[in-house]
Amino acid sequence: MNDLGFRMLNSAHRALLAVTRGRVGSSVGSMPVIQLHTVGRTSGARRSVMLTAPLHEAGRYVLVASKGGNPRHPQWYLNLVAHPDVEITVDGRTQPMRARTAEPDERPSLWAAITQVYPGYAQYQRKTNREIPVVICEVREARA
Repeated sequence: MNDLGFRMLNSAHRALLAVTRGRVGSSVGSMPVIQLHTVGRTSGARRSVMLTAPLHEAGRYVLVASKGGNPRHPQWYLNLVAHPDVEITVDGRTQPMRARTAEPDERPSLWAAITQVYPGYAQYQRKTNREIPVVICEVREARA
């Protein structure tokens, strides 16, 4: 899928959530759908994307920068690398979070858990030569 296709899918997902007031489209299997808000690395503008979080617990969401196995990293990932202070909206509540790429020593256990939740991520990894980044988002204190 190309970038335009991903944008159209995101727009359709947002519309579905709005029309159904979150009753449809708020999860994919056991994965909650989250809205990740980043700051554009060149524009400085607020950017938002709909994603799933295969691993999640109170105050922590783990995201996968797969882009469906595309050879390029998704724009949202490049944005959060440049500006790791992000926000995540889940069920209408927005939390300030700090995003970071999983360290090499923590990635294998996270990847195993991720692919157990959704085996499609392993298929995406086989489609590309890049190592698909695993992103850990943890709660940060809101700025006054």
